[in-house]
Amino acid sequence: MADLQEATVTLPSDPASVSAARKYVSSVLAEWGLPGETEAADTVRLIVSELATNAVQHTRGQSPTFRVDIELDRDEQLRIGVTDSHPRYPKRLPAAVQQDNGRGLVIIRWLTMECGGRLSVTPTPEGGKTVWIALPWTAPVRGEAAAPSVSPSPR
Repeated sequence: MADLQEATVTLPSDPASVSAARKYVSSVLAEWGLPGETEAADTVRLIVSELATNAVQHTRGQSPTFRVDIELDRDEQLRIGVTDSHPRYPKRLPAAVQQDNGRGLVIIRWLTMECGGRLSVTPTPEGGKTVWIALPWTAPVRGEAAAPSVSPSPR
């Protein structure tokens, strides 16, 4: 297996694409060795769902598509980025705000930090942005049956 693997999918900015993004990432990671029935896979699926939902809901129709990039460095980390063409960066809401929505970035940040990862936002040359998460990746020792997983932080 290559040291660096990459995959990308571009989807329409439509609520149905959230599920498609989640399934795509799950499928790619399963091919790369992360079984779908693990806690790590569940965490990644939830993060991707929240990132894709933000790309669909908060671009206010100004981004007809969004792109999901997956990068796996077998020795270091899993990176997932969701790119849209809307120039506005996501906003972190204060904890006291009582709303039915708007918690996606809080959830993403918490899950990412819980796994020992980090969240970042970078501008695109076209004027949009990519919201990235980077999570530690632990590969199995050669010859063992253990599955690779996203490393949780100690509690």
